[in-house]
Amino acid sequence: MSKPTLAVALIVKNEEKHLEACLNTVKGWVDEIVLLDSGSSDRTEEIARQYTDKFYTNLEWPGFGKQRQLAQQYVTTDYVLWLDADEQVTPELKQSILKAVAEDKPNTLFQVNRLSAAFGKFIYHSGWSPDWIVRLYRTDYTQYNDSLVHEKVENQNYAIQKLDGRLHHYTYEHLHHYINKTTGYLKAWTDEREGRKSAGLTTALTHAFASFIKMYIIKRGFLDGKHGFILAWLCMHSTFVKYIDLYLREQAKK
Repeated sequence: MSKPTLAVALIVKNEEKHLEACLNTVKGWVDEIVLLDSGSSDRTEEIARQYTDKFYTNLEWPGFGKQRQLAQQYVTTDYVLWLDADEQVTPELKQSILKAVAEDKPNTLFQVNRLSAAFGKFIYHSGWSPDWIVRLYRTDYTQYNDSLVHEKVENQNYAIQKLDGRLHHYTYEHLHHYINKTTGYLKAWTDEREGRKSAGLTTALTHAFASFIKMYIIKRGFLDGKHGFILAWLCMHSTFVKYIDLYLREQAKK
């Protein structure tokens, strides 16, 4: 029986700063690299084509879940490993992935443990770590769901196996990067709930305050020092903004 094959898949847009470092961590040990671009205006395509010919474009953005579904249609291997351009596979995780693919356990999805860095520091608490997410699976088993944002791999009663090693995630480089990155997520969150969920000032304040308490106290964000406090405060602000946005949209319709 032939050895199962493995692809790495990414959806990207304007990732020239991170893409090379990401792809260097998978170059040479995967059978295929697939990228689906949503309209980059920088050197993303130029960099990608140094690693693969399988670079595709979809300019009609359908949301994160459906964009990943479309990207998976270009994958021709038995397994797919999903990465974001600002993520890097560590050597230990690489070995775990190769072992999982070689063993080819039936009816199993594989989780990786992501370790995220924000503003130049890895965050080990604040609800950010451990961060187990399904990123490796057989392409004939499943795909991502239809969510506009915070999409997840659909699990139809498959077993879950955790892989050794960490996936390094370099998420927010500076405050403006955080603002630019979260703005799209917040809008997608509101778009998905508009007309189906109500909100008000009290709701926004309650959820915002609760998010700070959860992240900084319950999830021990204080152990991440000043970075933990900053992230909890930013989370509180973002939570308030998304609920107020939902409220203002409802008011505009009256």
